[in-house]
Amino acid sequence: MIDPDSIEQKSVPDISKQISEGDADGILVGGSLINSGDFESTISALKKTTDLPIRRFPGSSEQVSSEADMLLYLSLLSGRNADKIIGEQVISAMRIKRSNVEAISTAYLLIESGSITTAQFMSGTLPLPRKKTDIAIAHAVAAELLGMKAIYLEAGSGADMPVPLKTISAVTSEVNIPVFVGGGIRSPETAELRARAGASFIVTGTVHESGLDSKSVNEFAKAIHWKE
Repeated sequence: MIDPDSIEQKSVPDISKQISEGDADGILVGGSLINSGDFESTISALKKTTDLPIRRFPGSSEQVSSEADMLLYLSLLSGRNADKIIGEQVISAMRIKRSNVEAISTAYLLIESGSITTAQFMSGTLPLPRKKTDIAIAHAVAAELLGMKAIYLEAGSGADMPVPLKTISAVTSEVNIPVFVGGGIRSPETAELRARAGASFIVTGTVHESGLDSKSVNEFAKAIHWKE
C-alpha cells in the first residue's frame, strides 16, 4: 500500500523498483486523506516504472482515478454511516463507469485494533469488536449475500494490533470470495500467520515507509507465498 501523502514524488520510481524486485503481487494506492499527495501523478509514475497491477484504494469519492488498473469499490459495512456505505459510492459511480477501470465491490470491515486509527476517525464509525468473531462473520456473510466480490478486514494504518487470526480463519471459512487483510502487519511472521489463516491478500504499508527496499519486500512476499 502506497499513500501519496507519505512519500515524495521524486522517490516513486525507486519505490516502484524496490517493490517489483521484491516479488510483490501488486500495488495499492490510497489513503484516508488528501493533504499534499498527488494521487494521479503517483499512479502515472508507478505505471511507467513497473508492470505490476496498480489497484486504487480510495478513501473517498475524490480519490477515483482512471490511471489505475483496478479499483476496490469500498463500502464501509462495519459502520453505520450511510455516507461511507453508499453516499460516497453514488457520488463517484458515473466517474468510475466512464473511466472503464475495473471496479471490485468490496466490503470494508474495520476491526478493533487497540487504538483509534485514521480510518475509524475519518469515517466516524466504531470498528467491529476484535473478540466478537460472530459479528465479523455476520457482516462478511451479509456482504457476500449482497453480491460483493471481496472482503477487506482492516485493523487500520499503523494499528497497535493486526486483525486476529481467529477472525480471519472464521470469516474465510464462511465466505467464498477473496479476503484482504491489512493494518498492523509489521513482520513477515505476522504476515505468514494471516496468510495461513486463510487471507487471500496481505496488505502492508506503514512498515515500509521508514525505508523500503527489495529485500524487506521479498521477505514479506516469501512469508505470504508460503504455499509455493
